[in-house]
Amino acid sequence: MTITSATTEPGIVSVTVDYPPVNAIPSAGWFELADTITAAGRDPNTHAVILRAEGRGFNAGVDIKEMQNTEGFGALIDANRGCYEAFRAVYECQVPVIAAVNGPAIGGGWGYAMSCDIRIASPTAIFSATFSKMGLGPDAGVSRSLPRVIGHARTLELLLTAEQLDADEALRLGIVSKVVDDAVGESIALAEQLAAVPAHTSRTIKATLLRAAESDLKTTLWDIEPTAQAQLIC
Repeated sequence: MTITSATTEPGIVSVTVDYPPVNAIPSAGWFELADTITAAGRDPNTHAVILRAEGRGFNAGVDIKEMQNTEGFGALIDANRGCYEAFRAVYECQVPVIAAVNGPAIGGGWGYAMSCDIRIASPTAIFSATFSKMGLGPDAGVSRSLPRVIGHARTLELLLTAEQLDADEALRLGIVSKVVDDAVGESIALAEQLAAVPAHTSRTIKATLLRAAESDLKTTLWDIEPTAQAQLIC
């Protein structure tokens, strides 16, 4: 059971999760993943990060068996904080992050994918927020990320019904940008395009989008965008 990081092309870091059979990650693994992604984004030589997975599933969220064996309210919160750190690390990564979704992204695994800037899926990809089946509410940031992409009504429907979306429906809803036979290969090709953009420009554009997402229009127009432009010109 491993998490590996490798520079596959100049400026491109691939982070691979391998927790058979479906990549349900224990809490220690999530902390490791968070540290790996943060380190990649802070490296000035990194222009893009690709998140990929071995096996038949992209990610199944937390290790449910570990959660079931964790006793006490505070202990459960602590056990979940690893995955929360990983989701935040992906979202706040200083460079663009691409998810190569090669199979099911279930529960927190869907949240993990949604934390990425861009998602490319293979035809075998499946997306499902299964929390309600276990009597649980949404986590992994999906209560924030999904409505921003597909709206409140469709998000609520998916959270309550635990409906599975196939790759084509995910494409129609805008959850993924492409469905291709080789999601990893397509992700690498896109990452190569992103890596061709000067690092300062790419990082500034992503930072601008993140700040604007948390701000009102006036702040965006009068502060965030002008400041970013001035930084790029100087």
